[in-house]
Amino acid sequence: MNKLYKFLSAALLSTTLLSCVDQLDKSPLDSFDNATFWSSEGNAQLALTGVYRGGIIQNGTTVNPSNWWAYDGLLFLEFASDNAYDRRGDNSAFHRLSNGTLTPSINILGSYWSSSYKNIANANFFLENIDKVTMDESRKARMKSEVRFLRAAQYFYMSQFWGSVPLVLRTLSPEEANVVTKASKEEIVSFLLSEFDEIVDFLPSHKSLPNTERGRVTKQTVLAFKGRLLLSEKKWADAESTYAEIIAMGENIIDPDYAGLFLKSNENSNEIIFSTQYIDNLGANGMLQHFFPALAGGWHIFNPLGSLVESYDFTDGSAFSYDSPLYDPKDLGKNRDPRLKATILYNGSTFKGTYITHPDSASSPDQLGAGKQTTQSGFGLKKFVDETFSGNLTNYGGNTPVIRYAEVLLSYLEAKLEAGKPISQADLDATINLVRGRASVGMPPITTTSSTELRQILRKERRVEMACEGTRYWDILRWGIAKDVLNADFYGASFPGAVKKRLKNGQPDPYSRWYVTSRKFREGTDNYWPVPQSEVNINPGLQ
Repeated sequence: MNKLYKFLSAALLSTTLLSCVDQLDKSPLDSFDNATFWSSEGNAQLALTGVYRGGIIQNGTTVNPSNWWAYDGLLFLEFASDNAYDRRGDNSAFHRLSNGTLTPSINILGSYWSSSYKNIANANFFLENIDKVTMDESRKARMKSEVRFLRAAQYFYMSQFWGSVPLVLRTLSPEEANVVTKASKEEIVSFLLSEFDEIVDFLPSHKSLPNTERGRVTKQTVLAFKGRLLLSEKKWADAESTYAEIIAMGENIIDPDYAGLFLKSNENSNEIIFSTQYIDNLGANGMLQHFFPALAGGWHIFNPLGSLVESYDFTDGSAFSYDSPLYDPKDLGKNRDPRLKATILYNGSTFKGTYITHPDSASSPDQLGAGKQTTQSGFGLKKFVDETFSGNLTNYGGNTPVIRYAEVLLSYLEAKLEAGKPISQADLDATINLVRGRASVGMPPITTTSSTELRQILRKERRVEMACEGTRYWDILRWGIAKDVLNADFYGASFPGAVKKRLKNGQPDPYSRWYVTSRKFREGTDNYWPVPQSEVNINPGLQ
């Protein structure tokens, strides 16, 4: 049976409502009779939660991406970029997205595809049945709009990475699913823009969302995704006006505490427009098991690359250089943009002890080059990694931000710049300088209004501000620079005077950096993903 049918005919079998455990214990949703289930608003709410959940919450670690918004689906996409390396090695499926070995048989393609169509099936099923429920029409309209957004979000990601995919808006029979054809990217984009415009007015704004409903879709969520789509389509003027709507609402902020945005202590900040919601032990994730260094019992799977570390400027605003007197090889965070310390663990950092990655430190569990579950770049992830957590690392309840207000401001400036409109100092101060100037960062303001200079500054600012949050791979694809930044050798930390080294072809690096890997992105081939081979085998029309 075509996997597409398997997921498009699903009937919310994986639904769980964390706040209604008793009800689920009495009657699991997969045993509900569809003829009687849609009889109350409470059941409708249960079904809505199932659409939101959509396979995101796995309660533990996962091998393959389970959802675009699960940490293993969102954050792991950084491995396909110039920001990070997957500790599992060069044959990691994520590396193969961008190192010249992408084929239709790579397993993660099937994981993203299957999870997308499972979520689409759940959304279609909900929309086909919700009108059976007698309830307040305004609440019903909101539910419908939330589900339409969740369905549209799947198509957003699929349009960005596959381009053309089947556009399925109803439950299909097995016969229909086996011969379904792909819609063009243009058709999908047109559908998405129409959906976003039709649903936004039925949703509450960020400010009116009570704390008990954090994680539900708001007007700002829809507009932010519409803005992303318009950016990728280079519809600059429309993107500018879309982001301007969010800004004009005045309901979101640039939080003074950058590091706290990625920890449970501040996960409901008004900077966070939309995030994946988790709860310790009940609806948890295995993020910390994957991300913690060996020092703290983790698997150290996320290894930032030197190219990311080198993108953080010095505190006086000058670009990083190994030759600068401001550079201290014994303390990479010294004299650097404070976001470096908040994002990356480096040799000598404090994390449940002292994090030591120096290749000559044989007594350290995180020694670079020692194999096992240790860093392969000399760096670890600090962002998202909650040092205060002491429970089971596979049952962590910290949320994962999907859209932040900082992205909105930087995207607004990008759209206005690329639309060819003049940029004033006031524009800079209301966008990029607001982001750089948050209390915990305090980087010098940008003053140039040259479009050529500002474009490069803005792109670097976006990389630093949103580092390791799952957007870099998408950014370099939509900017058309993947062929430049992903055809390169990648290095890790610098260890001047180290005895143990990893060289490329025996050639020393002038900065004593540890060689990690090389990539060969194929322009025209790797810009979009191939449809999973397992799907093509059943339906050749998907080729």
